[in-house]
Amino acid sequence: MKDYCKYFINKKITIMGLGILGRGVNVAKFLAECAADLIITDLKKEEELKPSLKQLKKFENIKYTLGRHEFADFKNRDFIIKAGGVPFDSLYIAEAKKNKIPIEMDESLFAKLAERVVIVGITGAKGKSITTCLIYEILKANEKNFADKRHIYLGGNVKGQATLPLLKKTNPGDIVVMELDSWRLQGFYDAKISPHISVFTNFMEDHMNYYKGDIKRYFEDKANIFKYQTQDDFLILGESFVKDIKKTGLFNSFSDFKKEVQSKIILTKEKDIPKNWKIKILGGHNLENIAAAVAALRLLKVKEPIIKKTIENFKGMPGRLEFIKEIKGIKFYNDTTATTPNAAIAALDAFKNYKGKIILIGGGADKELDFKQYVKTVKKYVKALILFKGEASDKIVRGLEIEKRDPAGKKAKIKIFNEVLSMREAFKLATSCAERGDIILLSPGAASFGVFKNEFDRGEQFDKLARKLK
Repeated sequence: MKDYCKYFINKKITIMGLGILGRGVNVAKFLAECAADLIITDLKKEEELKPSLKQLKKFENIKYTLGRHEFADFKNRDFIIKAGGVPFDSLYIAEAKKNKIPIEMDESLFAKLAERVVIVGITGAKGKSITTCLIYEILKANEKNFADKRHIYLGGNVKGQATLPLLKKTNPGDIVVMELDSWRLQGFYDAKISPHISVFTNFMEDHMNYYKGDIKRYFEDKANIFKYQTQDDFLILGESFVKDIKKTGLFNSFSDFKKEVQSKIILTKEKDIPKNWKIKILGGHNLENIAAAVAALRLLKVKEPIIKKTIENFKGMPGRLEFIKEIKGIKFYNDTTATTPNAAIAALDAFKNYKGKIILIGGGADKELDFKQYVKTVKKYVKALILFKGEASDKIVRGLEIEKRDPAGKKAKIKIFNEVLSMREAFKLATSCAERGDIILLSPGAASFGVFKNEFDRGEQFDKLARKLK
């Protein structure tokens, strides 16, 4: 048996949440190969999980409880591994805790078991994916220059990947870069650990449906990225973060916030980026993300020319203000990962030279967020608004109606199409409104549930339709 398997052999483990994006499957494969005694439980039914179950078919040491959870699966186990997004007030997790069974998560369990690996963790309400990707790509570009021959790996909230299997590959001194949303950071609380270098890009309302309107609880999960750091660790904070925590009212001042931090704080801002760097990705918010990434890379002793060259060649990430194509003078951009009003606002601000020439595809399921500023920004930039069916879309429409009735405001001259039931319908409406010089932008500002499987499905459908155009 391999050394990395010793911790898991014959352990009774319940995996709560298999899913279809690949992370749960890869955790299950790893544990099954390590001869663990597994129960996998998921609220999705067997038919919905078919692609994932097919990959696990050969393992005889896995039992399943599908379409439901059962309390019996949370008793007499060595530990539970829960997926991100399991309700914080889950009766089943409460049952496990009552039975004094430890709760683990993929990323934090890796962090606990990996031997002297350097972990760089990135969180934030928006910008964490771009920042993670930049740090990882630049570290990979510099890999041969490290005197100690360390290797670089990517973990955390990455589609189709799990972090725990990196125990097979990592050695002391290696660096693992992790994107960590608030859900995954719950595991760091249970493990009482934080990354060695942490980046917190910004903080604003998100997932209020999950946190039941309690922004303090949301912040407490996010804060696990620095809560257990020591004086030898580093916390990199984006310029927006300092403004955001004041707006939320969680702290009276930045000085009050600093009292919560044991590590060394590094503040970054957009102006830190040299003016002669030729940045390809759009948006002022992305300049802040680049500044935070550069700060982390300098701590890791990456050579400046490599940082500059890689950033200048970086064209962005799929589904994040991604340019798809231009046809007949109309440009198509996919920003499907903008699942909050603030993220959609940042996308619209990135196209400030296209006022009145933006056809925005958005809306959908509500995460109990405020759309007041979103409505004002839409009025400022958008000529046509296509909204998927959902409570967030209804909020937006109500907000626009109020704006139109406000005698102090300018009359909104926006074409609005609400309760759209498919990407094909939305795309047809968008192209019918567009003319040469316009932009068609998918930047929902809301969740995908109800109309799409997930945000990736939403973006992939948009891409396919755009690429088919001739």
